Amino acid sequence: MNPIIKKNGISFGIALGIFSILVTTLIYVIDYTQFINIWLGLIILTIYIIVGFVLVSKTKKDLNNEITFKEAFTVFFLAGVIGAVLSVLFNILLFNYIDPAAKDSLNDLTLKYTVGMMEKFGAPAAEVDKVRAEMGSVDNYSPASQFKGLLFNIILSSIFAAILGLIFKSKAAYKE
Repeated sequence: MNPIIKKNGISFGIALGIFSILVTTLIYVIDYTQFINIWLGLIILTIYIIVGFVLVSKTKKDLNNEITFKEAFTVFFLAGVIGAVLSVLFNILLFNYIDPAAKDSLNDLTLKYTVGMMEKFGAPAAEVDKVRAEMGSVDNYSPASQFKGLLFNIILSSIFAAILGLIFKSKAAYKE
C-alpha cells in the first residue's frame, strides 16, 4: 500500500473515530434523547461526507494530483473502517458497561418514536402492534447489534468510497 494512502487513511480514520466519540459523549452528557434525532444524524452524516471529500482531495494533492480509483477508494475506505471501529468500541463500552440504563431508555425512546411516526403516517394498528412487539425484544445497543451496525457502516463506507473514487480518479492515472 502506498505510504501516503496509508498515512492519510489512518490519520483521518483516527480523527473520524475521535470525532464520533466526542459527538457521542456530548450528546450523552447534554441530552441523550438526541441520539434518535434524525436531523442531528443528517448533520453528522454531512460532516462525514465533507471529511471524505477533504481526505480524498488532500490525498490526490499529496500524490501530485494523480490518483487512481483504487487509491481514492482505499484511502476513504481505510479511514471509514477505522473511524467506525473506534466509534462502535466506544458505544459498546458506554452503553453496556459504563451506563447500561441509558441503552434501556434509548431502546424505549426509539420504540416510542417509531410507533409515533407510524401512527402519524396512518399505519394500520396491526402493523404498529407487530413493530412494537418486534422492537420490544431488540436491544439496539448490545455488542451484537453494534457489530451488525458496524457491518452496515462498512458497506456504506465502501459505497461512498466508490463514489469518491469515481469523482476524484485522474484520467492520466490510467495510462499505465
